[in-house]
Amino acid sequence: MKGQEWYQADDVAEEYDDKRFSRGGQLIDRREKEAVLEAIMPVEDQKVLEIACGTGRFTVMLAHQGADVVGLDISAAMLQQGRRKAQDTELAGTLEFLRGDAGRLPFPDDHFDTVIAMRFFHLADDPEAFLEEMRRVSRDQIVFDTFNRFSARSIYNWALPMGSRLYSKSEIAVLLAKTDLTLVDVEDDFLLPYGLYRSIPNSLASPLRTLDKAIGELPITDHVASVSYWNARVR
Repeated sequence: MKGQEWYQADDVAEEYDDKRFSRGGQLIDRREKEAVLEAIMPVEDQKVLEIACGTGRFTVMLAHQGADVVGLDISAAMLQQGRRKAQDTELAGTLEFLRGDAGRLPFPDDHFDTVIAMRFFHLADDPEAFLEEMRRVSRDQIVFDTFNRFSARSIYNWALPMGSRLYSKSEIAVLLAKTDLTLVDVEDDFLLPYGLYRSIPNSLASPLRTLDKAIGELPITDHVASVSYWNARVR
């Protein structure tokens, strides 16, 4: 995995949410959570695993909705932030944070109803192996996102701390076929790069987001959107 050392640094974990999901980044956080909820709700009494759960943005949200959630991450510093977040929230379900390797998941086959991985596959050095492992432990559904090869992100990808793996739609289709997953739905979003939203106040980001969404309704923009949210079923 790219960037393991960077994500495990204490200072990165402490500042992660503020740097990415404050200011205009709040719009990104809201959209990502919306994509997950649309794909997997209702989750009450469902067993959910989140790969690379980081600071627990999705794990805490899903436990609040009544799911029994396990959040797994390689970074102890990120997991500590997640545990602190969970302490401040009343949960309808259960939540457990585990440190572990996404390439060797410490769970038996078909252990979870749903497995999600957000902000993960852009760091994967062997996406097929990771997706196969996610499929192994899921009895029903897998939800993940990817950054897209033909988007604005490709322009500044070299400047990011660890870079990103960018994907085309055809690459994901091949990955799903190789891992015996059936695509249920895909949503493409954010013509403007994430970095722009994070660098401006929400008052400026909101009208840009409105414009972005309006243009994004055009079918021709699907292949140049920054991110795709994939919803797949186990065959």
